[in-house]
Amino acid sequence: MKRTRITTLVILGVVGAAGGAILELLLATNGPPIVSLPITLGIALAVIGGIVVTLAVPIRRMTRATSAPRVDPFYATRIVMLAKACALTGALIAGVGAGVLAYLLTRTVIEVGSVAQAITTIVGAGVLLAGGLLAEHMCRIPPGDDDNDPGKEPVKA
Repeated sequence: MKRTRITTLVILGVVGAAGGAILELLLATNGPPIVSLPITLGIALAVIGGIVVTLAVPIRRMTRATSAPRVDPFYATRIVMLAKACALTGALIAGVGAGVLAYLLTRTVIEVGSVAQAITTIVGAGVLLAGGLLAEHMCRIPPGDDDNDPGKEPVKA
């Protein structure tokens, strides 16, 4: 599996920002109330980012220490996939929060509560994004630990 690329994260952030701003604009022009991002969303995203990093710690210990107990490869694969999903989701939701915030800041009358909620969502999504990238980095295998190392002689049976 390849590492998450920065360009992918930036593209998701831009798409999310455009989507969030356009959604707010369409809702405002057609009459229904605009989307108000709850504060608990940002808090939940930040907590999930912390949990993902916590789940990656045993894998990091195993890859760095020689005497650490072996980690189930299926567990490691699941954590890497979860970390990548968290990074992508964090970028997308941060973009949506930025789009909502941009829409709110272009209005003549600004509700401070809505701005604070959008900022909390952006920060929480940023923590989720950073946690996902950190967990993905923690799950890397150091170079030279591969069984198919080209410098090694294959074992003949």
